[in-house]
Amino acid sequence: MRVNYSIIFVSDMKQSVAFYRDVLGLPLRFESPDWTEFATEGATLALHASDVPLAQKDHALQVPPGRCRPGLCVPDLDAFHARMTHNGVPCLQEPEEVFGVRLAQYVDPDGLGLSVSEEKSDAQST
Repeated sequence: MRVNYSIIFVSDMKQSVAFYRDVLGLPLRFESPDWTEFATEGATLALHASDVPLAQKDHALQVPPGRCRPGLCVPDLDAFHARMTHNGVPCLQEPEEVFGVRLAQYVDPDGLGLSVSEEKSDAQST
């Protein structure tokens, strides 16, 4: 398992992009009104508009600004999901395909959301 990305929920995308790009000096990879990514070494740093739900079908996944959500990557999401549910970890989103990636979401003991994606195999990426 590895840390794949970190999402920072923001109230003002333009202001936050300016801070991370112009003040911190992170190179911009992609920018949109709801989602922005920076070209960092290692894990991706992403900004997500806090007024836009993480999954359009479930408005309960809306996260207030100033919160962060780490994203982990595992080789077998189904096995990971089985372990989480066996251990009673609350699941916000069952494993499913989202923007071309298999993804699930869970909650840690303090209420912090965790996104977990599945590593793409060579067969999946071709």
